[in-house]
Amino acid sequence: MPSAQPLTERLRRLAPEAVAFAIIGAGNTLLYLAITWVALPIGAVKASVIATVVTTTLAYLANRFWTYRHHTRTALRREYVLFFGFNLVGMAIQSGLVAVGKYGFGLTEENDKVLFLGVTLIGIGIATIFRFWAYRTFVFLKPPVDGHEGTIAEMDATAGFAELSAIDVPGSAAELDARLQS
Repeated sequence: MPSAQPLTERLRRLAPEAVAFAIIGAGNTLLYLAITWVALPIGAVKASVIATVVTTTLAYLANRFWTYRHHTRTALRREYVLFFGFNLVGMAIQSGLVAVGKYGFGLTEENDKVLFLGVTLIGIGIATIFRFWAYRTFVFLKPPVDGHEGTIAEMDATAGFAELSAIDVPGSAAELDARLQS
């Protein structure tokens, strides 16, 4: 049974990821707020959704190739689908708070832009904590320790489903069956 690592050692290993994640998050937050500000005339919730879609793609690329560059790489489709899915949950948190501000407290886009951005920042904070946990746990797998992580990643049901959905060549299903049986 492996011994538990001291908390300081675990935090020391986590710190570089957290810092890179925070830098990417800060840049994306500024971009998110700018997009939201510009798109606010079409509606606060719609603006939030548009900003999320744009910044999610940029965040995936930055996190994959910087924050989690040393983590085991799995199928790009698998990672992006999971990444986008967890960002949809984050968007629901953020947009949900904006909706509470608009429909629950009667804020209006014309008179309460600053309050909308404040509510958005609170939502971003809550969603960021959720995303950091989800990315580390489900999207970007831990770096290899004993060499068996690649096998585990190949057995990942989500990765397998993503690969299955990418197959569009006749006869590929038999090829996949042969791979799964080996």
